[in-house]
Amino acid sequence: MAPEREIKHVLVVDDESVVRKGISRALANRHIQTTEAVNGREALAQLETRTFDLVLLDIKMEDMDGVEVLRRIRRNDPEINVVMITGYPTISTAVHCTKLGALDYLTKPFSLEDLDVTLSKVYGNKDAKRGSSTTHTGIQQNSPKHLIVGQSPPMKKIFQKIQKVAPTESSVLISGESGTGKELVARAIHANSTRRDQKFVAVDCSSLVETLLESELFGHVKGSFTGAHQTKHGLFELANHGTFFFDEVANLSLKIQAKLLRVIQEREFMKVGDQHRIKLDVRIIAASNTPLSEAIQNGTFREDLFYRLSVVPLELPPLRQRKEDIPLLIQHFLEKLSHKMKKPPPEISPEAVSVFKQYPWPGNVRELEHAIERILILEDTDIIQERNLPSYIIRQQGDLQIFPEDPITLEELEKKYIAFVLKKAKGKKIEAARILGINRKTLSAKINKYDLK
Repeated sequence: MAPEREIKHVLVVDDESVVRKGISRALANRHIQTTEAVNGREALAQLETRTFDLVLLDIKMEDMDGVEVLRRIRRNDPEINVVMITGYPTISTAVHCTKLGALDYLTKPFSLEDLDVTLSKVYGNKDAKRGSSTTHTGIQQNSPKHLIVGQSPPMKKIFQKIQKVAPTESSVLISGESGTGKELVARAIHANSTRRDQKFVAVDCSSLVETLLESELFGHVKGSFTGAHQTKHGLFELANHGTFFFDEVANLSLKIQAKLLRVIQEREFMKVGDQHRIKLDVRIIAASNTPLSEAIQNGTFREDLFYRLSVVPLELPPLRQRKEDIPLLIQHFLEKLSHKMKKPPPEISPEAVSVFKQYPWPGNVRELEHAIERILILEDTDIIQERNLPSYIIRQQGDLQIFPEDPITLEELEKKYIAFVLKKAKGKKIEAARILGINRKTLSAKINKYDLK
């Protein structure tokens, strides 16, 4: 039996009469009214004169394909539910239609059970829209370059938290493994805040030594130290009235931590070598790929600063915990990187996607992007097959078994995998770090942690 719903009128768009009639009969048995359209232009004309709860839209049509019809529908009505229908399914087409706003994707021939599942999704989406007017991600994202891709339950929770915290002035501490997209989340918070029209300034706390970082943050006056030949404005001044993002905040020295704590408390700072106080109005967002609780216990991070930064904690899931997002991410990177390389994006076979989904991705989304980039550079193919994937992703005879028969801890798995990659990279840290999608400093820390020689 079909689930209860509030779907009263459906527009069925397909150039095959037998498909239209079959869908119309099935919907009539569910007490749902239908209107049929034989092509895209007729569908758009119907949408101008009537209101529909759902559009079932074929992709392959002669006069105007379904993708173009979907694009025009979305231009006129961002809220209407659209489900795509096709007899020629590809991952790239499905992902592209999803990005354009399609709710679901049905493959011909589909059963009545498939249709009922789709109707349930539409009904659920109508409920969601009554409670929220946000996009399918729940947030505004400030540019394609900084797009957060994901529709899995863990990512939906992240989008909901971003939506709640962004309009506030509260400090946010983003935690998560390297490569999970902490800066992208920080940018999304800024893009959805009242400061969205002001500067977003990011600093990597692990990239500069203490003396240089202090000058970069606060600026300095002429003659304040050797080499200070002129007065310099710091990043805090640049970020005034905007958002300041501290990436890898655990790497700040205790001296800089003390100064940052004062900035947060007093909302003012002084340039290096100066006695003049400068008023500051910034929102602070920080990120760390190592637990700050451990740094506090080790005496390398101030507990009072931790509480100032973590008013709202936000933990990002690793890619292995949201594998349903991998097909979306693959297509996103294929399109993004192909555009950058000025070449058409290739398709990818379901078998290759399956291999990607089985791989544990210790370097997370960044490692996945690097893997796609490597394929696009080295493989000349219109369809990416399993054989085109990097060798370290394809499990071969005698290689490390990614998932052993006897379960082991995540820490043991990481140690084994890093050792495996180091062996494949012939001990070259730069190459191993590139494969893992992490920086060399992080890799060195893990090598020392696990005593890998």
